Amino acid sequence: MSTDRILGLIDEETARLRQVRQLIAGTTAPSSSSTVKAAKPSRKKRHLSAAARKKIADAQRLRWAKQKKASQ
Repeated sequence: MSTDRILGLIDEETARLRQVRQLIAGTTAPSSSSTVKAAKPSRKKRHLSAAARKKIADAQRLRWAKQKKASQ
């Protein structure tokens, strides 16, 4: 994630928190003009193939076995 994207998300969250604080403090009434734009939808979720999941699982099992052998 780029620095610009992270800073943008922080700015959006800060604006939302300020709005909530104002609503709780009673300094402003809720209206459609005061709402903060929703964040852009994130990328589509990636899916791993069954073969890729098996390869990752096998590699993890090897790491566990190596760690177990080293601790004995």
